[in-house]
Amino acid sequence: MLYQELQPVDTFKLKMASPFSDYDRQLLTLFYQPLIGPQAMSLFMSFWADAEREKDNEFNHYYLMNLLTMPLGQVFEARISLEAIGLLRTYCKQDGDDRSFIYELLAPMDAKSFFDDPLLSTFLFSKIGEQAYRGLRNRFLDENLLDDSYKEVSRTFLDVYKPIRPGAIEQSDEIGDIKGRNESKGIQIAHSDFDFNLLRSGLSEQMVPKSSLASVPKELIEKLSFLYSLTPIDMQKVIMMALDENLKLPENRVRKAAVDYYKTNISQNVPTIEKVFTKQPDTPLEEPKSREDKFIFYMENTAPREMLKDYTGNEPLPVDVELAERLVTIHGFEIGVVNVLLHYIIIRNDGKITKNYAERIASHWANKKISTAREAIEISRKEHDQYIKWQNEGSKKKTTSRKPTRVEKVPEWFHQKDEEKEQKPISNDEPSIDNERKRLLQEKLNAISSGVK
Repeated sequence: MLYQELQPVDTFKLKMASPFSDYDRQLLTLFYQPLIGPQAMSLFMSFWADAEREKDNEFNHYYLMNLLTMPLGQVFEARISLEAIGLLRTYCKQDGDDRSFIYELLAPMDAKSFFDDPLLSTFLFSKIGEQAYRGLRNRFLDENLLDDSYKEVSRTFLDVYKPIRPGAIEQSDEIGDIKGRNESKGIQIAHSDFDFNLLRSGLSEQMVPKSSLASVPKELIEKLSFLYSLTPIDMQKVIMMALDENLKLPENRVRKAAVDYYKTNISQNVPTIEKVFTKQPDTPLEEPKSREDKFIFYMENTAPREMLKDYTGNEPLPVDVELAERLVTIHGFEIGVVNVLLHYIIIRNDGKITKNYAERIASHWANKKISTAREAIEISRKEHDQYIKWQNEGSKKKTTSRKPTRVEKVPEWFHQKDEEKEQKPISNDEPSIDNERKRLLQEKLNAISSGVK
């Protein structure tokens, strides 16, 4: 169901209200990278570089696939990881069949805010371990050089400045919003079902004043209950443990009480956060079993550049990559359709890709509204004779009376059907180099069952 969320031809622009600093780079590398992984980190750094380079520049997602050498599914996964951790906001506009996005980059939380956030700090602890966590925390500790022998002697604003004449500043209605630093607010628990009414009903006014309970941010209670799997009844006990001698509830005491309650009543192990999909497909995904299903899975989850590289064993020519990009951006084909088209041509045409030939087939497929790799394979089988005719029309070979002895080659999948149970042996009459290429590509396809290797 990825096509409902994102397609290679979808465009996007980048928004960054204020420049990031070297301090932000350190925070991203040391704090966030262990949480989001290298792919999401690469996507964010690419966004950062492009956002600083030029304003209002528009890209498509095929550009990201080539830049990061990732299939579209991995680009989408990296994007939602950035959204979930609070480093990216995504805005979408649908205009008929066209879809465009704005990606707003948020600066990372500062070190103090990060360690004060119970979800982020515990998540980091579970990822890097206690020793590395303590070392990282010590690295960002505030080195307070002041002691009791120092007394502040700084002047205030009124000590230094005086108004020349009293009067109010006239505000113009034309002044717009001023850019500020759009910093991450951390992990947001947007759809929490925590029952605050049940929490309050179990706490008496004499033991826990309403003013004290109101001083604890609701977001902190939601995060602690989520992280430590605490019910409202459990949180009542945590609140009671956190009360100080003045019947107040400082946030640090609430966090410590939640940790103590978790260790005493639930587990001694550090809680971990597991990544899940935000949306499940309507029908469960099955692992491809037949050779054709594996081939289609490979075609639909591999960038055309990588497919060409896998087939030839070398970096593809820029003109061939350009053609693939044109088929995606101009004709609006899915990646799987482009891959089948190119694969068909390079096998039919002895490894050469002819632009006019490809454009003619692409125009035909666009008229037929071909949208999937499976449909592309089926129409290739049906229209094979027509494609041969187009190829012969484009060639300028001299006609001779001698009958050709060369057998027309077609891709292996052209003859292969799902119901075939065994792989047919490759004829020894074909050139050995072509056999070797087919063998290497087939080994890759056989090894692919749940993604591109």
